[in-house]
Amino acid sequence: MSGYDKTRSQESANFYENTKARIQKIQSHLANSPRGTRLKDKVCIITGVGSLKGIGRASALLFAHEGAKHLYLIDFDPTNLPDLKATVEKLYPDVKVTTLQGDAADETLISGVCEQALREQGKLDVFFANAGIATKDPLESTTSESFMNVMRVNSLSCFLAVRYGSAAMKKVNASRGKTTTGGSIILTASVAGLRSGAGTIDYSASKAAVNSMAKNAAYQLQKTDIRVNSICPGLIETGMTTDTFDYARKRGADAKIGQLNPLGRFGVAEEIAQAALFLASDDSSYINGQNVAVDGGLSSSHPVIPGRWA
Repeated sequence: MSGYDKTRSQESANFYENTKARIQKIQSHLANSPRGTRLKDKVCIITGVGSLKGIGRASALLFAHEGAKHLYLIDFDPTNLPDLKATVEKLYPDVKVTTLQGDAADETLISGVCEQALREQGKLDVFFANAGIATKDPLESTTSESFMNVMRVNSLSCFLAVRYGSAAMKKVNASRGKTTTGGSIILTASVAGLRSGAGTIDYSASKAAVNSMAKNAAYQLQKTDIRVNSICPGLIETGMTTDTFDYARKRGADAKIGQLNPLGRFGVAEEIAQAALFLASDDSSYINGQNVAVDGGLSSSHPVIPGRWA
């Protein structure tokens, strides 16, 4: 190995060590930060909270940390719901938690939880539609049935969140402190819904639909102070991407995960949760109808030759 190659190899090793330290710091943020008030007294619904490494779980904990009054937490798989409820209530005893098992694309469930929030808390302030599934099949082996199921879970669930979440957010209840209509609806999309090359055809199509929904819904809800935005994560380590990360680590290619974006690393659920918190809070009061990429810069450029234009 030449001296140049040794230097580059050492630089890569140092970068990866710094990356791991940075991610550890991000993941320990809540444990090392005082309680916040950015969601003080807000009533929130979050779907897709079941994964232990997931965006939904990270968001539930962050929303509670920032003063949410009541969290309605939904997942199709009930396995980890009791642990999430117990964790939130132990860390934040002032936050009320209701967990529900069910399909985020079930109209009865979604309309019902919105009505439940109105009945129990008198208002709904935030709906984070985060539930989704990913697929692996290439075009030639993608069936019509699997395509429509991905559209149902990923896209219909977001439509229902917009449809019934906005209806609840239009309800005024002065006795509960809500004197005007308003709220924030956040949809989890993907960079795969912005450009090709980041997912299968069915997954990408479903996320493009979600991005379109956020833009259209903003105008359908004009002058209500109900904002609708989507978050477009890049490569994030969650339960959904476990196979990708495990495969790379088995090959000893850990340091290369996420290398295609300018930050040169993958992201973690806590970073998407921070984006969701921003959009849920009044800090983003003038952001509406946007597809917000949280991807380390991946979608900011067409493919480039490393170093060519830098």
